[in-house]
Amino acid sequence: MSFSFSAFKRKMLLGTIAAAMATPLAANVQAADFKFAGPLDAYTLDPHAVSNTLIFAVLANVYEPLVRRGADQKLEPALATDWKQVDGTTWEFNLRQDVKFSNGNPFTADDVVFSLTRGQAGGIKANLNSIASIEKVDDYKVRIKTRAVNPILPNQITNWFIMDKEWAEANGAVQPGSANNATETFANRNAMGTGPFVIKERDPGVKTVFATNPGWWDKKTGNIDNATFFVIPNPSTRVSALISGEVDMIDGVPPQDAERIEKTEGLRVQAGPDLRTIYVQPDVARDSLIFGSEKTKNPFKDLKVRQAMELAIDTGAIQKRIMRNYSVPVGLPIGKEINGFDPELGAPVKPDLDKAKALMKEAGYENGFSVTLDCTNDRFMNDEPTCLAVAASLARINIKVEPRAQATSRWATQVNPPEYNTSLAMLGYSPATYDAHIFLTSIAATRDPKSGLGAFNIGGYSNPEVDKLIDAIGKETDQAKRTDLIKQAFKLIKADVGFIPLHQLNILWGVKDNVTVVQPADLAYPLRYFTVK
Repeated sequence: MSFSFSAFKRKMLLGTIAAAMATPLAANVQAADFKFAGPLDAYTLDPHAVSNTLIFAVLANVYEPLVRRGADQKLEPALATDWKQVDGTTWEFNLRQDVKFSNGNPFTADDVVFSLTRGQAGGIKANLNSIASIEKVDDYKVRIKTRAVNPILPNQITNWFIMDKEWAEANGAVQPGSANNATETFANRNAMGTGPFVIKERDPGVKTVFATNPGWWDKKTGNIDNATFFVIPNPSTRVSALISGEVDMIDGVPPQDAERIEKTEGLRVQAGPDLRTIYVQPDVARDSLIFGSEKTKNPFKDLKVRQAMELAIDTGAIQKRIMRNYSVPVGLPIGKEINGFDPELGAPVKPDLDKAKALMKEAGYENGFSVTLDCTNDRFMNDEPTCLAVAASLARINIKVEPRAQATSRWATQVNPPEYNTSLAMLGYSPATYDAHIFLTSIAATRDPKSGLGAFNIGGYSNPEVDKLIDAIGKETDQAKRTDLIKQAFKLIKADVGFIPLHQLNILWGVKDNVTVVQPADLAYPLRYFTVK
């Protein structure tokens, strides 16, 4: 796909997330086509294959959960009209009646039961780990039993999408595809949901075309009738596509190009907080480096080495030189908007090169060692430059880092479960529940394939005391006590240096001035709110 490069004169208009609140669609606003582009494709359309922010962002336009987030990011009814906690371990959901999947099949409790079974067999099982069982009460009511007292279940299921049971059975898609995309089902390339849009055309890695679902049960507040999402990995090409008018919006504006967009007439940069935090995670599970010089031992098992790494990485310099101040250094692998973030623990670690060198000497690695750092080059804002900056920082303490930056599709096959084939990885995570517990269960818990705990704990971090706290957090209903338990868990995690936080990102979109969008912190593209004037 090629893009023309034309230029316009500039009027400067900075967008903010506050400007993106949705309003009811005016009667005189005509249905519109919308074209937008991002650096990365959703590498599967299977809603239960993997817990991946971009996949959820795309599929939320097609599939729906029982409970969703509105334009203000507050919980609201979706396929469930209401819900209540009957007792400590029982939640009851009344389902919306007269809802149909886009193929005309009716939505019932059977689809909800099926989607839980399917989801718990796939890559999102960590998100559903707290659910022990589900019972169909009647066609439009289900009861969900949790393994223990769980006061935040509705927050945890906003990305649990409901699939048409009949469609899945008819197309051999009863079992979900794999998280690393190595095995496929019909659902990898096809979708059948109840949402505001259907997927009209799909060319993986190139484009996805959405069309309005005329039978959607709800009403859009925007006027998008058809939308085309183009995958443009090259940042310069993506920016040029916006400036030339080929697309109406781009995701992943490179910080170095923000000023160029702001100076172009008819365009603005819309910036807002991103839930995603970027961190480096060493492999502390293996006894040797599978990608490094140490074949008889693993230096990352030594706390002093991990402490030295954290002190050697200058996150402030990365913020200024690489991110152009479109990131915020943090001392925890969760962002400030996440429930459970503690400002004291979350303060970034100040670099101290002398202390880092002393720690390396005490650990017996004064002369260092070599290791490969696995990164993506198309997933996060400036991910490859950040990877190179981390490598340069660690070189100062004689850790010779070879950055291996790959497209996410290849990176995921290597690093994602069940392989975990990495010695050192730069990762990012966006807690869709806006609560720290999902990070703890998915990333910090000891890996347990049966329960799904720690499914994306790439480096194999494990602390039994943290595991006990994670279990307690999931049961605690007193919010003050729960917050204290979260603080205790992160205090241990921070002391262990099992994760080396770098920064919390900003979301940067380039948008035409005649387009109104909602920019959620969870990176979604909620097309039902978008308006083109």
